[in-house]
Amino acid sequence: MFRFTQGDRAELYTAILHAFSEAGERMETALGLDDVRDRLRSVGWFGAIEDDDLARALEQLRNWKLLDVVQNQAENYRTASEYERRNLRYSLSRQGAAAFAGVRHALGALSSSGALQTAVLDAIAVRLEGLAVALDDSSDRRVFTTLMELEGHLEALRDNAKRFNGELQRLLRAEGADLATFHEVKGATITYLEEFLTNLDQRTHMIAARVGRIDAERLHRRALAGADLPPTAGEAARADWLEHRRTHWESLLAWFKPADGGPARVEQLHTVARRAIVTLLQVLDRISESRRRASSAAADFRELARWFAAAPAEADLHRLWSTAFGMGSARHAHLGHLDPELVPANTAWADAPPVEVSALLRSSGRTERFTRAGKVRDVSAIKAARAERARAERAELQEAWRRLATDGEVRLSAFGELDHVLFQRLLDMLGRALSASPDSTGVRRGATSDGKVELILRQPPDSRGAVLTTPRGRFAGPDFLVDIRVTGGRS
Repeated sequence: MFRFTQGDRAELYTAILHAFSEAGERMETALGLDDVRDRLRSVGWFGAIEDDDLARALEQLRNWKLLDVVQNQAENYRTASEYERRNLRYSLSRQGAAAFAGVRHALGALSSSGALQTAVLDAIAVRLEGLAVALDDSSDRRVFTTLMELEGHLEALRDNAKRFNGELQRLLRAEGADLATFHEVKGATITYLEEFLTNLDQRTHMIAARVGRIDAERLHRRALAGADLPPTAGEAARADWLEHRRTHWESLLAWFKPADGGPARVEQLHTVARRAIVTLLQVLDRISESRRRASSAAADFRELARWFAAAPAEADLHRLWSTAFGMGSARHAHLGHLDPELVPANTAWADAPPVEVSALLRSSGRTERFTRAGKVRDVSAIKAARAERARAERAELQEAWRRLATDGEVRLSAFGELDHVLFQRLLDMLGRALSASPDSTGVRRGATSDGKVELILRQPPDSRGAVLTTPRGRFAGPDFLVDIRVTGGRS
């Protein structure tokens, strides 16, 4: 089936199949010799080829059962040469279409790269919610189209995750990776993985909950009714279609809610992503360490052996040994007992009591010197000043929130003119609220880190704008409806 991809004429055979595939997309099912030549130019084949060579190539593809050939009985021919050129009509066989599709898929897999996309998880959750609604309210065709979209997103998730993991593992196994490559991996890939892991558990639980709300058998029956299979499709074709849908649904369950209660595949993806972060950091550390050390311990000893072999005299050997391994005279030999009178001068070293040796003596050649401890500084004045400053800042903050608090919902433009400190606090609360996701009623909420102040924000019912004036300029934006509540009480 794929013999056309080998040999000296592989490029010509591939271009011919490409030409027939392009013609099929334009609903042209049969091509003559001249049509094939024109189509070859449109797919990028500009090489010179005689009619006999092109005819032999078409005949070879027909022998491989990649092309079908029929005689064009509906055409009127004026000459014998015209009959020879236009009589035979070639079309792509099912085997040829499958072979060329396989080649295109292989080339696409080689040129594509995997990805971990949270947007695909969100799309799966949205399509599951749409299926739950469509089963009750929509037509069978809507159920069918939504199910096809869900299967497409699931296929994209599986393929991208598998391809991304394979590329990541090949990158980790690659030999000769330089430091610049892994610095880029640390700065980009690790951040990419961390962003994917953010709220992954929440998305997984949401998808699993929505899967549990759907009756799979009812879904597949309605999707089959909305698929509009051709009349030529018998019961066997319908059974195969349903079996494909069940296989895809079982794959969805395996990813998010396994029927046997085992771990979901998305959890394995979570584990792989976290392990990849750790592995990338370890590889980066190893490369950095190898760059810092110009030579290994074995190389150092080999170099030292060469120095020993080149030493001119035995005294030089001893000096080299002493320098390399630090086996010089003992630095603690001058130390004596705390009470020398208790140890007679003629006592042997082996019989004398041990003397305490400082650890500092080995590294620096000197012992510790103990002096009188310094006086403890009186920091009571500093502590009092800091406490007073903290109380003043707390009072200032409470006063700011008291002035910003509203008695119910007001428009943003009601604040009018503010000093710069109050404006900064108001702007910070607006930013917290706008960064939060709206609830089912469209309300956004933002709160301070201690939870004592909460801002409730709604979109304006009209297109009015708000202008706030500060000593440093003017701020313009939508005239939101805001409600600032001080839960800790006003003071």
